[in-house]
Amino acid sequence: MLRLAVPIILANIGQPLLGAVDTAVMGHLPSPAYIGGVAVGALVFSFLYWAFGFLRMATTGFIAQARGAGDHQEIRDVALRAALLAAVLGLAIVALQAPAQWFAFWAVEATPRVEALAGAYFDIRIWGAPATLLVYVGIGWLIGMERTGAVLALTLYMNGLNIALDLLFVPVFGWGIEGVALATLIAEVSTAVIGIAVIAWLHRPLGGRWRRRGLLSDRSKTAGLLRANTDIFLRTLCLIFAFAWFTAQGAKLGETVLAANAVLFHFFLLIGHGLDGFAFAAEALVGGAIGRRDRARYGEAIRLTTIWAGIVAAGFALAYLAAGGLVIDTLTDIEKVRDLARVYLPWAIAIPLAGVWSFQLDGIYIGATRTREMRNGMALALAVYLAAGYALLDLWGNDGLWLSLYVFLIARAAVLFLWLPRIAASFGKRALS
Repeated sequence: MLRLAVPIILANIGQPLLGAVDTAVMGHLPSPAYIGGVAVGALVFSFLYWAFGFLRMATTGFIAQARGAGDHQEIRDVALRAALLAAVLGLAIVALQAPAQWFAFWAVEATPRVEALAGAYFDIRIWGAPATLLVYVGIGWLIGMERTGAVLALTLYMNGLNIALDLLFVPVFGWGIEGVALATLIAEVSTAVIGIAVIAWLHRPLGGRWRRRGLLSDRSKTAGLLRANTDIFLRTLCLIFAFAWFTAQGAKLGETVLAANAVLFHFFLLIGHGLDGFAFAAEALVGGAIGRRDRARYGEAIRLTTIWAGIVAAGFALAYLAAGGLVIDTLTDIEKVRDLARVYLPWAIAIPLAGVWSFQLDGIYIGATRTREMRNGMALALAVYLAAGYALLDLWGNDGLWLSLYVFLIARAAVLFLWLPRIAASFGKRALS
């Protein structure tokens, strides 16, 4: 379990470093608008690609189950079906880039100068959409095959190349924000090419063949993949809306509250990166156990990943308790924002203990490809969250807003926990998804 989880945790650590380098190279240009431009542009792609994260999740679940069942031909077929879907969606994003750009900059308000720079960033990076979505499929395949060391290697390569090209294109060549976008584009495309080569090489000893004719003729399996991806997509939209609502309500309480909440929300994002390793391990181990129809292995996978995730969550909470003030001071030097963030810091300190259970249950359900329950559970939790949020905001202001976020996390976990026996009851049935 640790062999699966630790490489994912290390891979995730590189993501904040890449953002810091992008900001640093822009921070040495003559105008602060350059920092804002790359921040807005990167934010747009973060939300865009987050919505397509279902390609990674569904691929992991189906591959893990096929691996557990020893069905090597299905491993190949799932990879090709998912890659075909990723390529089609990526090309659709490129084709619809004009309306996508208009909507993104309508939703994210910025000054004309920042918007112009973000537009230049968008116009270059958008061409990497097919490659990025193919990378998602590749990472999903590798996790499902329990090859998380390869995931770490690919992530280090992509981030390392991106950083090196940032430092070459901007300070040396003087290409500005276009250089940052081009560096990311080259890193994404080359990682997709290398990822495809790695997966093809790892497939060689498995047997089976790469089928093109008749690949989509198995309508039940193709429909199952599409259904799972659609369910996870709708679930992710609910999650994005929940976080957007949190930000919007904080904005209504004033600029200082909005800024303080933004600083503290980084505490939540950090635990997401840190605990994803155990959720991803649960996906691979649970999927493999279900493919083998091994109930004991299934129970052991849940027990081990959840215990370790709980231990690490407690560690995060203790670290936030000890160093929360230092983190706040590092993220902002505006005194009134620092002071207010410290007032609400207790909410951020305890959030690892509230959030870990929903993260883990997501991993279990993805491994079991029980995506319908994930979708429905997220919708129910969102409804509870909004109802509680409006009531608690009126009662306690920003404290009520943070409490509503806890309600959301606990509701997600509670619903999925209540439905967990459905997975165990599926052992012995022909189809689990």
